[in-house]
Amino acid sequence: MSDDPRRELAEFLRTRRTRLRPQDVGLEPGPRRRVAGLRREELALLAGVSTDYYQRMEQGRDVRPSEQVLDALARALDFSAEETRHLHSLAAAARVPARPPRSYEPEEVPDTTLRLLRTMTSPALVVGRFLDVLAWNPLGGALLGEFTRQPQRERNLLALFLRPEADRTCPNRAATVAELIGMLRTQVAADPGHPRAVELVGELAARSDEFAALWALHDVEEPTRGHMSLNHPQVGELNLDWDAYPIPGDLGPALMVCTASEGSPAAERLQRLAVLSREAGDGFHGGVILNE
Repeated sequence: MSDDPRRELAEFLRTRRTRLRPQDVGLEPGPRRRVAGLRREELALLAGVSTDYYQRMEQGRDVRPSEQVLDALARALDFSAEETRHLHSLAAAARVPARPPRSYEPEEVPDTTLRLLRTMTSPALVVGRFLDVLAWNPLGGALLGEFTRQPQRERNLLALFLRPEADRTCPNRAATVAELIGMLRTQVAADPGHPRAVELVGELAARSDEFAALWALHDVEEPTRGHMSLNHPQVGELNLDWDAYPIPGDLGPALMVCTASEGSPAAERLQRLAVLSREAGDGFHGGVILNE
């Protein structure tokens, strides 16, 4: 992971430019094309900026595009709303002069959130900015299984789904991993120099070729809601929806709650898992991720 915001902006633009074909944006492909996707001059023409200006952006040079230029690039690249927000976030970070290293406070779960977690009957987790699992209620712990026994710094949702054995427990594991990496990319863009982000991305890239390849795509996802399918060893297949609720205050942990459609097989299996969890005496857990 680059800790240079201008380089991050440049790489994001390049990956998005090379994924578009000329015919996707109304241009004739033409003969003897030696590059994948659009040429720089084609994108510059579509966005209404000079080729030299856009080239300097892709080179990571000190270019400070206006909001209007960013919006024009987003339109030319056929960005989604999420990608457009990400582009503006990267550009904002690139405009800020380099700052000396600063200290970071530990990522903690407020006591009020821990009390709320204890009252919840659906599987619920508190997930940190970079997908570290900080706390869970009994049913959330039952859903995660052996993962809850991992050392604290290894309890990360991406680490959970990047394990080889995860294919047996998560039928749509590859899609889940891609979604989580997109979420992580969005969070890292907001604070690329954060020590936990640097550490986590470095570790995952070194351990997993799959992560490294997907990270290089610069795909982004908003960490708000999604779907997961799990084959639980005790109750079988669980098709669940999840929603993430930001905890009031500064950027930090979010409450992630899993639910199943009322009357569905997954809802019945969750009830059975709750009974098994109570019988096993599974308890509540609250933790903290330190940012050294």
